[in-house]
Amino acid sequence: MNRREFLQVASVGMIAPATIPSAYAFTPDAAPWRSFEVTTRIEILKPAGVTRVWIPAPLAQDTRYQKSIGDTFEAVGGTSGIITEQRYGAGIIWAEWPAGVPPVLTHVGRFATRNVAVDLSAIGDAKREDKATLAKFVRATEYMPTDGAVKELSDDIVDGQRTNLNKARAIYEWIVDNTYRDPETRGCGVGNIRFMVENKAWGGKCADLNALFVALARAQGIPARDVYGIRVADSALGYKSLGKSGNISKAQHCRAEFYIDGLGWIPVDPADVRKVILEEDGGKSPDDPMVLAARKRLFGSWEMNWLAYNFSHDITLPNSSRGPLAFLMYPQSETAEGRLDSLDADNFKYTITSKEIVA
Repeated sequence: MNRREFLQVASVGMIAPATIPSAYAFTPDAAPWRSFEVTTRIEILKPAGVTRVWIPAPLAQDTRYQKSIGDTFEAVGGTSGIITEQRYGAGIIWAEWPAGVPPVLTHVGRFATRNVAVDLSAIGDAKREDKATLAKFVRATEYMPTDGAVKELSDDIVDGQRTNLNKARAIYEWIVDNTYRDPETRGCGVGNIRFMVENKAWGGKCADLNALFVALARAQGIPARDVYGIRVADSALGYKSLGKSGNISKAQHCRAEFYIDGLGWIPVDPADVRKVILEEDGGKSPDDPMVLAARKRLFGSWEMNWLAYNFSHDITLPNSSRGPLAFLMYPQSETAEGRLDSLDADNFKYTITSKEIVA
Protein backbone atom coordinates (compact mmCIF):
# COMPACT_ATOMS: atom_id res chain seq x y z
CA MET A 1 0.00 0.00 0.00
CA ASN A 2 1.35 3.44 -0.91
CA ARG A 3 1.17 6.30 1.55
CA ARG A 4 0.83 9.83 0.22
CA GLU A 5 3.97 11.90 0.28
CA PHE A 6 3.77 14.25 3.18
CA LEU A 7 6.12 15.31 5.32
CA GLN A 8 12.96 22.55 7.72
CA VAL A 9 15.37 25.99 11.75
CA ALA A 10 17.58 28.94 11.03
CA SER A 11 21.03 28.19 12.25
CA VAL A 12 24.15 29.61 13.75
CA GLY A 13 27.75 28.41 13.72
CA MET A 14 28.74 26.37 16.75
CA ILE A 15 32.38 26.18 17.77
CA ALA A 16 33.48 22.76 18.96
CA PRO A 17 36.50 22.19 21.17
CA ALA A 18 39.59 20.47 19.83
CA THR A 19 38.52 17.09 21.24
CA ILE A 20 35.70 16.96 18.68
CA PRO A 21 36.85 15.96 15.17
CA SER A 22 35.19 18.86 13.36
CA ALA A 23 33.71 22.25 14.23
CA TYR A 24 30.39 21.46 12.56
CA ALA A 25 28.85 24.77 11.48
CA PHE A 26 25.09 24.99 11.11
CA THR A 27 24.25 27.91 8.80
CA PRO A 28 20.80 29.46 8.26
CA ASP A 29 18.67 27.32 5.97
CA ALA A 30 21.79 26.13 4.14
CA ALA A 31 22.38 22.73 5.70
CA PRO A 32 22.29 20.04 3.00
CA TRP A 33 19.44 17.56 2.96
CA ARG A 34 20.30 13.88 3.49
CA SER A 35 17.90 11.11 2.54
CA PHE A 36 17.31 7.89 4.46
CA GLU A 37 15.31 4.72 4.26
CA VAL A 38 14.13 3.05 7.47
CA THR A 39 12.66 -0.46 7.32
CA THR A 40 10.63 -1.87 10.20
CA ARG A 41 9.74 -5.57 10.27
CA ILE A 42 7.50 -6.83 13.07
CA GLU A 43 6.68 -10.44 13.88
CA ILE A 44 4.42 -11.54 16.71
CA LEU A 45 5.88 -14.83 17.94
CA LYS A 46 2.93 -15.98 20.07
CA PRO A 47 -0.29 -14.74 18.46
CA ALA A 48 -3.61 -15.47 20.13
CA GLY A 49 -6.91 -14.81 18.38
CA VAL A 50 -7.06 -11.57 16.43
CA THR A 51 -3.65 -9.86 16.50
CA ARG A 52 -3.14 -6.14 15.98
CA VAL A 53 0.04 -4.08 15.48
CA TRP A 54 0.62 -0.33 15.42
CA ILE A 55 3.79 1.58 14.56
CA PRO A 56 4.49 5.32 14.39
CA ALA A 57 4.81 6.81 10.93
CA PRO A 58 7.31 9.58 10.13
CA LEU A 59 6.18 13.08 11.06
CA ALA A 60 3.16 13.89 8.96
CA GLN A 61 3.81 17.60 8.49
CA ASP A 62 6.76 19.15 6.65
CA THR A 63 9.22 20.94 8.91
CA ARG A 64 12.39 22.88 8.23
CA TYR A 65 14.38 19.85 9.40
CA GLN A 66 12.46 16.91 7.93
CA LYS A 67 10.33 16.05 4.91
CA SER A 68 8.82 12.83 3.60
CA ILE A 69 9.77 11.08 0.41
CA GLY A 70 7.20 8.30 0.76
CA ASP A 71 6.12 5.16 2.61
CA THR A 72 5.03 1.61 1.82
CA PHE A 73 3.75 -1.07 4.18
CA GLU A 74 2.43 -4.61 3.92
CA ALA A 75 0.74 -7.07 6.27
CA VAL A 76 0.67 -10.42 4.44
CA GLY A 77 -2.55 -12.31 5.17
CA GLY A 78 -4.04 -9.38 7.06
CA THR A 79 -5.38 -5.91 6.56
CA SER A 80 -3.50 -2.66 7.11
CA GLY A 81 -3.79 1.08 6.73
CA ILE A 82 -2.69 4.44 8.05
CA ILE A 83 -4.67 6.89 10.15
CA THR A 84 -3.95 10.34 11.51
CA GLU A 85 -4.55 10.77 15.22
CA GLN A 86 -6.80 13.79 15.63
CA ARG A 87 -5.41 15.62 18.65
CA TYR A 88 -1.76 15.96 17.65
CA GLY A 89 -1.75 14.71 14.06
CA ALA A 90 0.38 11.61 14.62
CA GLY A 91 0.49 9.16 11.74
CA ILE A 92 -0.18 5.59 12.86
CA ILE A 93 0.28 2.56 10.63
CA TRP A 94 -2.00 -0.28 11.77
CA ALA A 95 -2.33 -3.93 10.80
CA GLU A 96 -4.68 -6.74 11.85
CA TRP A 97 -4.62 -10.51 11.30
CA PRO A 98 -7.31 -13.12 12.00
CA ALA A 99 -6.61 -16.08 14.26
CA GLY A 100 -4.30 -18.64 12.70
CA VAL A 101 -2.47 -16.23 10.39
CA PRO A 102 1.20 -15.51 11.23
CA PRO A 103 1.34 -11.76 11.95
CA VAL A 104 4.18 -10.05 10.06
CA LEU A 105 4.19 -6.34 9.19
CA THR A 106 6.82 -4.62 7.06
CA HIS A 107 7.05 -0.85 6.68
CA VAL A 108 9.55 1.14 4.60
CA GLY A 109 9.77 4.88 5.19
CA ARG A 110 11.86 7.25 3.08
CA PHE A 111 12.51 10.80 4.20
CA ALA A 112 15.05 13.63 4.14
CA THR A 113 16.55 15.52 7.08
CA ARG A 114 18.92 18.43 7.57
CA ASN A 115 20.68 19.85 10.60
CA VAL A 116 18.80 22.59 12.35
CA ALA A 117 19.70 25.45 14.66
CA VAL A 118 18.14 28.74 15.69
CA ASP A 119 20.05 32.00 16.03
CA LEU A 120 18.90 32.98 19.51
CA SER A 121 20.71 36.31 19.46
CA ALA A 122 17.97 38.15 17.57
CA ILE A 123 14.24 37.75 17.15
CA GLY A 124 13.58 36.99 13.51
CA ASP A 125 10.57 36.69 11.28
CA ALA A 126 9.78 33.01 11.70
CA LYS A 127 6.30 32.09 10.56
CA ARG A 128 3.92 32.40 13.49
CA GLU A 129 2.32 29.19 14.71
CA ASP A 130 -1.46 29.25 14.86
CA LYS A 131 -3.09 29.77 18.25
CA ALA A 132 -4.92 26.44 18.30
CA THR A 133 -1.67 24.53 17.82
CA LEU A 134 0.12 26.52 20.52
CA ALA A 135 -2.77 25.92 22.91
CA LYS A 136 -2.26 22.16 22.60
CA PHE A 137 1.31 22.46 23.76
CA VAL A 138 0.69 24.34 26.99
CA ARG A 139 -1.87 21.86 28.31
CA ALA A 140 -1.24 19.27 30.98
CA THR A 141 -1.27 15.58 30.07
CA GLU A 142 -1.85 12.47 32.15
CA TYR A 143 1.85 12.18 33.07
CA MET A 144 2.80 15.87 32.72
CA PRO A 145 0.84 18.11 35.11
CA THR A 146 1.53 21.83 34.99
CA ASP A 147 0.26 22.68 38.47
CA GLY A 148 1.11 21.62 42.01
CA ALA A 149 4.69 20.52 42.63
CA VAL A 150 5.59 20.91 38.96
CA LYS A 151 4.51 24.56 38.92
CA GLU A 152 6.29 25.24 42.21
CA LEU A 153 9.54 23.76 40.90
CA SER A 154 9.22 25.63 37.62
CA ASP A 155 8.63 28.92 39.44
CA ASP A 156 11.73 28.36 41.57
CA ILE A 157 13.89 27.59 38.53
CA VAL A 158 12.85 30.65 36.52
CA ASP A 159 12.81 33.09 39.43
CA GLY A 160 14.26 36.41 38.24
CA GLN A 161 14.00 35.60 34.53
CA ARG A 162 11.81 38.03 32.59
CA THR A 163 11.58 36.58 29.08
CA ASN A 164 10.29 33.21 27.96
CA LEU A 165 13.57 32.53 26.16
CA ASN A 166 15.54 33.07 29.37
CA LYS A 167 13.04 31.02 31.35
CA ALA A 168 13.42 28.13 28.92
CA ARG A 169 17.20 28.38 29.12
CA ALA A 170 17.06 28.34 32.93
CA ILE A 171 14.92 25.18 32.83
CA TYR A 172 17.33 23.54 30.37
CA GLU A 173 20.37 24.36 32.52
CA TRP A 174 18.62 23.14 35.67
CA ILE A 175 17.86 19.79 34.09
CA VAL A 176 21.43 19.34 32.87
CA ASP A 177 22.75 20.21 36.34
CA ASN A 178 20.27 18.28 38.49
CA THR A 179 19.21 15.13 36.63
CA TYR A 180 21.12 12.07 35.51
CA ARG A 181 20.79 9.37 32.89
CA ASP A 182 19.89 6.12 34.62
CA PRO A 183 21.17 3.10 32.63
CA GLU A 184 18.73 0.83 34.52
CA THR A 185 15.67 2.60 33.10
CA ARG A 186 13.84 0.35 30.64
CA GLY A 187 13.69 1.60 27.09
CA CYS A 188 13.54 5.38 26.99
CA GLY A 189 11.53 5.69 30.23
CA VAL A 190 7.85 6.48 30.66
CA GLY A 191 7.85 10.26 31.16
CA ASN A 192 5.92 10.25 34.44
CA ILE A 193 6.77 13.80 35.45
CA ARG A 194 4.32 13.89 38.33
CA PHE A 195 6.17 11.00 39.98
CA MET A 196 9.62 12.46 39.20
CA VAL A 197 8.91 15.85 40.72
CA GLU A 198 6.85 14.75 43.71
CA ASN A 199 9.48 12.16 44.65
CA LYS A 200 12.54 14.14 43.51
CA ALA A 201 13.45 11.13 41.37
CA TRP A 202 15.78 12.85 38.94
CA GLY A 203 17.10 9.78 37.09
CA GLY A 204 15.77 8.51 33.79
CA LYS A 205 16.28 8.52 30.07
CA CYS A 206 15.20 10.76 27.21
CA ALA A 207 11.43 10.29 27.54
CA ASP A 208 11.81 11.28 31.20
CA LEU A 209 14.38 14.08 31.14
CA ASN A 210 13.14 15.85 28.01
CA ALA A 211 9.52 15.48 29.12
CA LEU A 212 10.59 17.17 32.36
CA PHE A 213 11.75 20.15 30.27
CA VAL A 214 8.41 20.20 28.46
CA ALA A 215 6.33 20.06 31.64
CA LEU A 216 8.36 22.76 33.41
CA ALA A 217 8.13 25.03 30.35
CA ARG A 218 4.39 24.48 29.99
CA ALA A 219 3.99 25.36 33.66
CA GLN A 220 5.26 28.84 32.69
CA GLY A 221 2.83 29.07 29.79
CA ILE A 222 5.62 28.45 27.26
CA PRO A 223 4.46 26.17 24.43
CA ALA A 224 6.68 23.09 24.46
CA ARG A 225 6.46 19.57 23.09
CA ASP A 226 8.21 16.24 23.11
CA VAL A 227 9.24 14.99 19.69
CA TYR A 228 9.37 11.19 19.60
CA GLY A 229 11.66 9.52 17.08
CA ILE A 230 14.65 7.30 16.39
CA ARG A 231 18.35 7.76 15.54
CA VAL A 232 19.15 6.78 11.96
CA ALA A 233 22.85 7.58 11.42
CA ASP A 234 26.13 8.00 13.25
CA SER A 235 26.97 11.43 14.61
CA ALA A 236 29.19 13.56 12.38
CA LEU A 237 30.27 15.56 15.44
CA GLY A 238 32.35 12.83 17.03
CA TYR A 239 29.78 11.73 19.63
CA LYS A 240 29.65 7.94 19.55
CA SER A 241 26.79 7.95 22.07
CA LEU A 242 24.56 10.25 20.00
CA GLY A 243 24.18 8.25 16.82
CA LYS A 244 23.27 4.84 15.48
CA SER A 245 23.20 3.31 12.00
CA GLY A 246 22.40 -0.05 10.48
CA ASN A 247 20.35 -1.98 13.04
CA ILE A 248 18.57 0.78 14.97
CA SER A 249 16.00 -1.43 16.73
CA LYS A 250 17.00 0.03 20.12
CA ALA A 251 17.86 3.56 18.97
CA GLN A 252 14.55 5.27 19.84
CA HIS A 253 15.10 8.80 21.12
CA CYS A 254 12.80 11.57 22.32
CA ARG A 255 13.76 15.23 21.85
CA ALA A 256 11.97 18.48 22.77
CA GLU A 257 11.07 21.87 21.31
CA PHE A 258 9.70 25.12 22.72
CA TYR A 259 8.13 28.07 20.94
CA ILE A 260 9.08 31.77 20.97
CA ASP A 261 7.39 34.38 18.78
CA GLY A 262 9.77 35.52 16.05
CA LEU A 263 12.01 32.46 16.47
CA GLY A 264 9.50 29.67 16.00
CA TRP A 265 10.06 26.19 17.40
CA ILE A 266 13.45 25.93 19.10
CA PRO A 267 15.12 22.50 19.43
CA VAL A 268 16.59 21.37 22.76
CA ASP A 269 17.87 18.08 24.15
CA PRO A 270 19.10 18.19 27.78
CA ALA A 271 18.79 14.39 27.97
CA ASP A 272 21.52 13.95 25.38
CA VAL A 273 23.88 16.14 27.41
CA ARG A 274 23.42 13.70 30.30
CA LYS A 275 23.92 10.80 27.86
CA VAL A 276 27.29 12.25 26.79
CA ILE A 277 28.30 12.56 30.46
CA LEU A 278 27.37 8.95 31.20
CA GLU A 279 28.42 7.13 28.04
CA GLU A 280 30.99 9.03 25.97
CA ASP A 281 34.41 7.36 26.24
CA GLY A 282 33.22 5.45 29.32
CA GLY A 283 31.99 8.58 31.08
CA LYS A 284 32.99 12.23 31.21
CA SER A 285 32.88 14.97 33.82
CA PRO A 286 30.38 17.82 33.35
CA ASP A 287 33.23 20.24 32.65
CA ASP A 288 34.82 18.11 29.95
CA PRO A 289 35.17 20.10 26.69
CA MET A 290 33.05 17.57 24.80
CA VAL A 291 30.24 17.87 27.36
CA LEU A 292 30.44 21.66 27.34
CA ALA A 293 30.18 21.67 23.54
CA ALA A 294 27.12 19.41 23.66
CA ARG A 295 25.55 21.54 26.39
CA LYS A 296 25.97 24.69 24.32
CA ARG A 297 24.82 23.14 21.06
CA LEU A 298 21.78 21.27 22.35
CA PHE A 299 20.00 24.43 23.46
CA GLY A 300 18.95 25.68 20.04
CA SER A 301 20.11 23.02 17.60
CA TRP A 302 19.87 19.37 16.62
CA GLU A 303 22.11 17.24 14.49
CA MET A 304 19.55 15.57 12.25
CA ASN A 305 20.90 12.03 12.20
CA TRP A 306 17.45 11.28 13.59
CA LEU A 307 13.89 10.69 12.37
CA ALA A 308 10.97 12.47 14.01
CA TYR A 309 7.71 10.53 14.43
CA ASN A 310 5.21 12.68 16.33
CA PHE A 311 4.42 15.04 19.23
CA SER A 312 1.60 12.95 20.70
CA HIS A 313 0.63 12.23 24.31
CA ASP A 314 -2.20 10.16 25.81
CA ILE A 315 -2.63 8.51 22.44
CA THR A 316 -5.44 6.05 21.72
CA LEU A 317 -4.58 3.34 19.20
CA PRO A 318 -7.28 2.61 16.58
CA ASN A 319 -9.33 -0.51 17.39
CA SER A 320 -7.33 -1.09 20.57
CA SER A 321 -9.10 -2.81 23.47
CA ARG A 322 -6.71 -1.22 25.99
CA GLY A 323 -6.25 2.26 27.37
CA PRO A 324 -4.25 5.15 25.91
CA LEU A 325 -0.46 5.16 25.65
CA ALA A 326 1.58 7.93 27.26
CA PHE A 327 3.32 8.28 23.88
CA LEU A 328 3.91 6.32 20.67
CA MET A 329 7.59 5.75 19.85
CA TYR A 330 7.94 1.96 20.01
CA PRO A 331 5.93 -0.55 17.95
CA GLN A 332 2.83 -1.76 19.80
CA SER A 333 0.78 -4.96 19.58
CA GLU A 334 -2.25 -6.65 21.15
CA THR A 335 -3.56 -10.21 20.97
CA ALA A 336 -6.60 -11.84 22.56
CA GLU A 337 -4.46 -12.10 25.70
CA GLY A 338 -3.85 -8.37 25.98
CA ARG A 339 -1.29 -5.72 25.06
CA LEU A 340 2.25 -7.04 24.57
CA ASP A 341 5.31 -5.54 26.20
CA SER A 342 7.10 -3.82 23.32
CA LEU A 343 10.44 -4.45 25.05
CA ASP A 344 9.82 -8.20 25.45
CA ALA A 345 11.75 -9.81 22.58
CA ASP A 346 10.49 -13.30 23.50
CA ASN A 347 6.97 -12.42 22.39
CA PHE A 348 7.29 -9.29 20.31
CA LYS A 349 10.06 -9.39 17.70
CA TYR A 350 10.90 -6.41 15.59
CA THR A 351 13.88 -5.20 13.61
CA ILE A 352 14.40 -1.61 12.48
CA THR A 353 17.20 -0.82 10.06
CA SER A 354 18.34 2.40 8.41
CA LYS A 355 20.47 3.32 5.45
CA GLU A 356 21.32 6.54 3.63
CA ILE A 357 19.98 6.73 0.09
CA VAL A 358 20.11 8.95 -2.98
CA ALA A 359 16.64 10.43 -3.29
